[in-house]
Amino acid sequence: MSETTDRPYHHGDLRRALIDTALGMLATDQNWTFTLREVARRTGVSHAAPYKHFRDREDLLRELARIGFIRLGQGMTEAVGAKGLSVREKFIAGAGACIDFALHNPGLYRLMFSADADKTADTHLHDAAMDTFGILLRLLEEGQQNGSFRPAAISALAAASWAQVHGLAMLAINGQLLEEKVGMEPVRAALDVLLDGLCQGDGHAGSVYDPEPYPKVI
Repeated sequence: MSETTDRPYHHGDLRRALIDTALGMLATDQNWTFTLREVARRTGVSHAAPYKHFRDREDLLRELARIGFIRLGQGMTEAVGAKGLSVREKFIAGAGACIDFALHNPGLYRLMFSADADKTADTHLHDAAMDTFGILLRLLEEGQQNGSFRPAAISALAAASWAQVHGLAMLAINGQLLEEKVGMEPVRAALDVLLDGLCQGDGHAGSVYDPEPYPKVI
């Protein structure tokens, strides 16, 4: 018995087709409760076909998360690479890119930081996540080297920075940054407070970069 298909498969890259289908389902449904059988049906292949490329559903989910970290890293790298930015401005641009990515890819972003994206089970996923985290580490190191950021342990600065940016991203995609709770521009205000803590002296004075680096969340 033939299965109905939503996205007929007509080319040779089956693995890519399965991934694209799963990413599309994740974007539409904002969750990853789908089965490999459903991914196969929507791709237009037999229900056994996905097992040629993925051991199980969890294997596919880890690959989706890996792609998510690569895309997030690309967006952050582009944002912090703009010419003429101070370290503080780079930090703001990178944080804005992260939150913007989450807002545009909420299902994928949640998956990337979920228990179903087990980084200990997949070295490729782990490496992609660490490469993205490395963007933050390099910014913090640059800020310390030029005297902009406090000479505290990089690990402590990174933990505080990542926790705040990730927390803002999650609050944003869950619609929790409400004006009555956190004011008109919560992302801007929160990042300024964070950076005031990271910066030493008056290194923060007059250096806010603002060609709309903060995503609109409310």
